[in-house]
Amino acid sequence: MDKQKLVLIGNGMAGIRCLEEILDMNPELFDITVFGKEPHVNYNRILLSGVLQGDHSFEDIILNDREWYAANSIRLFTGETVVKIDTETKSVKSDKNREVSYDKLIIATGSVPFILPVPGADKEGIMAFRTIEDCQEMLEVSKRYKKAAIIGGGLLGLEAARGLLNLGMEVKVVHLSDCLMERQLDRTASKMLEKELERQGMQFLLEKETDSILGDRRVEGVRFKDGTEIEADIVVMAAGVRPNVQIAKGSRIETNRAILVDDYLETNVPGVYAVGECAEHQGMVYGLVKPLYEQAQVLAKHICGIEGEAYKGSVLSTQLKISGVDVFSAGRFVEDERTQAVILQDDIHSVYKKLLFEGNRLAGALLFGDTSSGQKLLQWMLEKKSIADHEKTLLLQSSGIGEGEAASMLSSDIVCSCNAVTKGAVIEAVQQDGLTTIEEVRACTRASSSCGGCKPLVSDVLAYIQSDAFNEVVERPAFCSCTSLTEDEVVKEIQVRGLSTFQEITNALGWKQEEGCDGCRGALDYYLGIIHPDKEGLKESVVGGEHANASRQSDGTYIVTLPLRGGMTDAQQLKRMAGAAEKYHIKEISLSSGQRIHLIGVDQTVLPDLWKELELPLKPAGDHAVHSVETHISEGHCSCSKSTALHLAAHLEEQLECLKLPHRMKISVAACIHNGEEAVTKDIGFVHMNRGWEIYTGGRNGYKAKAGDLFYVAETIEEAKVMALSFIQYYRETANYLEKVSQWIQRMGMIHIREVVFEEELHNQLLRRLKEEVLYYNNTRLAESRN
Repeated sequence: MDKQKLVLIGNGMAGIRCLEEILDMNPELFDITVFGKEPHVNYNRILLSGVLQGDHSFEDIILNDREWYAANSIRLFTGETVVKIDTETKSVKSDKNREVSYDKLIIATGSVPFILPVPGADKEGIMAFRTIEDCQEMLEVSKRYKKAAIIGGGLLGLEAARGLLNLGMEVKVVHLSDCLMERQLDRTASKMLEKELERQGMQFLLEKETDSILGDRRVEGVRFKDGTEIEADIVVMAAGVRPNVQIAKGSRIETNRAILVDDYLETNVPGVYAVGECAEHQGMVYGLVKPLYEQAQVLAKHICGIEGEAYKGSVLSTQLKISGVDVFSAGRFVEDERTQAVILQDDIHSVYKKLLFEGNRLAGALLFGDTSSGQKLLQWMLEKKSIADHEKTLLLQSSGIGEGEAASMLSSDIVCSCNAVTKGAVIEAVQQDGLTTIEEVRACTRASSSCGGCKPLVSDVLAYIQSDAFNEVVERPAFCSCTSLTEDEVVKEIQVRGLSTFQEITNALGWKQEEGCDGCRGALDYYLGIIHPDKEGLKESVVGGEHANASRQSDGTYIVTLPLRGGMTDAQQLKRMAGAAEKYHIKEISLSSGQRIHLIGVDQTVLPDLWKELELPLKPAGDHAVHSVETHISEGHCSCSKSTALHLAAHLEEQLECLKLPHRMKISVAACIHNGEEAVTKDIGFVHMNRGWEIYTGGRNGYKAKAGDLFYVAETIEEAKVMALSFIQYYRETANYLEKVSQWIQRMGMIHIREVVFEEELHNQLLRRLKEEVLYYNNTRLAESRN
C-alpha cells in the first residue's frame, strides 16, 4: 500500500513532537515533509535563556539533529517558508517556489513576537527574544554596548534581563503593570521576586507605558507616556507573542485569535490540522510546553487512526527557575467567593506558598522559593483528590527535597510533567540501560528535556537510585515464553499494525513458537476479540464455536447449560426445557447455585437440534466471562420489592452474557439492605437502598472474603445500568488478560476510573462500543440459527 503524504508546516517543538508520536505509533504510514522557516533543525526554544545566561551552548538545546530526520526518511526544508496552502488541490507552496502535495497537513507555525507599534520601533538595536538568531545578536551587541532596556516584565523579559545582566550590561525592565509576571504570580509573590531580582542588580520601571524609541538611525533611549525618559543602547521587545496564523488566513481555514480546531485538533477543512501556539481550542491558545505535547499526542493518535480520548484542554502549570529563584504555579491563584486559601509566608527564607481550595478539592497552587511539592500538588489537582480540612495546612510543609523525598514518591508519581515521565519510568530506564547521569536520563526518557523546571527532581531521583537506600525494581515481564515483548507492547503492535489473526501476530512479531503456548493463545484470542470485535474470522473464538453452551464430560456426553437471566424464567421456557428433555431422553436435570439449569448426559449428535429447539443465547468460549448475575431477594421475612432487582440483573446478563472478559467476573444484585452483605463481596455488587442503588466494586468472596469499595450511588435503575456497563467496558478495554477486577482497580486507581466512567462523553463512548459488540453477537446468533 502506498504511503500517505503528510506535510508539516513548522519545525518547532509542538509539530516535531507530533511527528515523534506518529513515528512511534506507525512509522510506515506516512511519507513526511517538513518546512521550517528558521535555518536550523528542531531545537528547544525554552532553553534559549540558558544559552544567553551561559548555562547551555547552542548544541545543547538541539532536540533532533539532521541524522534523526534522515533515519526516519523525513524530507526537511530549513530556511524555507510556506507562503500558500491550496486546500482544493491539497498542496502547499514555499517562498522558494517549491510545491508539495499532501493527504494530511499539520500547521504548527507557533507564534511571532509582538513588536510595540510605537514611533522608532524600526531602529537598529530593536530586537526580540524568540530565535537562535535573536540570542546570537544579543551576545554580539553585549560586547559593544552596555545599556539595555527590556520592555515586558513577564517570564521572557526577565529571562532576557538575567542573561544580559550576566553579560555585563546595565539592565532596566519596563513593565506596564505594577507587578511582575502577573499571569503566574499573585501580588505577594511578585513583590518578593522583584525584591530578589533588584538584589541581583536588575532595575525596574513599573506602570510605565512606552511612547516612542529615541535616536536617529540607532536606538539611544526610550520615552514614556508620562514624559520621562531613559537611555538605552538596545531595546528588547518582550511584551508578548501573537499566534502565527498568516498562512491560514489566505486559505479556507477558519481563524479567530488563532486557527480554530476541534477536540482532535482538526480545522474546518478535513485533513488539515493545527497544533501548538497557532491553534485555538475552545477559546484557549496555549503557549506552555505541557499542553502542546498533550495536543500532539491526541493529534498523532487521531491521524494514525487509533481510537483515543479527545483533547479537553489542559490544566496550566509552570515550574520555573528565574535568576536562581524557584517558582511553581498551577491552576488558579487569585481568591474569589468560591475558594478558600491556605497561605504560608516566610520572609526570612524568602518562601511563600498559597493553596486555593474549592471545598475539599485543590483548585490552584502557587509556590515561591520552595517548589519541592509542586508536581505532587499538580497531580492531586488533575486527579481531583479529596483533601480533608485537617490535611490542608500540612501540604504547606516542606517536602524535603533530596533522596528522602524521592524515596517516598510512588512509582506512578510524575517527575516531569511536560513529558508525563513517572518515577517508575526513570527507574526502569536506569536499570535497563545502565544510565548514570542526568543527561543520559534526559536522552532516554525526555525527563527535563523541555522547560527544565523538573531537573532538580530528576537529579534527586537519580541520586536516590544510586544510593544505598534504593531497593526498588521495576520489572518488565515478557508476555509469554514465545516473545520478549511485554503485554502492553504486544497489544500496541496489534493495534498499530492492524493484525487481526493469531497467525498474523506470530509472523509479524517473530513468535518463537508458531502455534504459541498455553500462556499466549488465550490472551491473544481475547485481545483480538476486543480490538477487532467485528471480524468474521474471529467469530468462532469469540462466540463459542461448535460447542457453545455445552461442556464435554469424561464419558463422551455433554452438559448443556440453560441460563436463567437474573434467575428468572417463565412457563413457556420451562415447557421447552421439559419437552426437550423428554424428546432427547435427558434423564438428569440440576439447578446450580449460579442460577443455571444443567441438562446432563446429552449425546453429541443431538446438540444442534437441541440448541435450536431451546433458542439458547450464545456464550463466549472459555471461562472468562460474566457467567451469571446472581440475585438476592430475601426469601424469608423481608417485604421489600423484588421486581426492580430482578429486572436489573436480567438486563445486565442480557448485555454481558456473550462478551469475553480478561478474567471471570462475578456480579450480584441485592433487592435491599437485608441481602447486601453477599452482594458487596463480588467484583460488582448492587444494593437497593432508599436513596437509590449503591454500586460496590473490587470485592472478593470465598475463604478470604472482602467487601468492595463504594463506587457510585445511582438515583435510578437506568443510571445504575449506565455506570455498571461503562465500568465493565472500561475494564475490558484496559485490563491485562487474567487481571482480576480488584487487581485492575489497584493498578489503574479508583480516582482515575471514576473520572472516566463519571464523564458523560467518555461513558457514552464506552457504552457505544459495548452496544456495537452486543449487536454483532446478536446478529451472529441470528445468522447461526438460520443455518
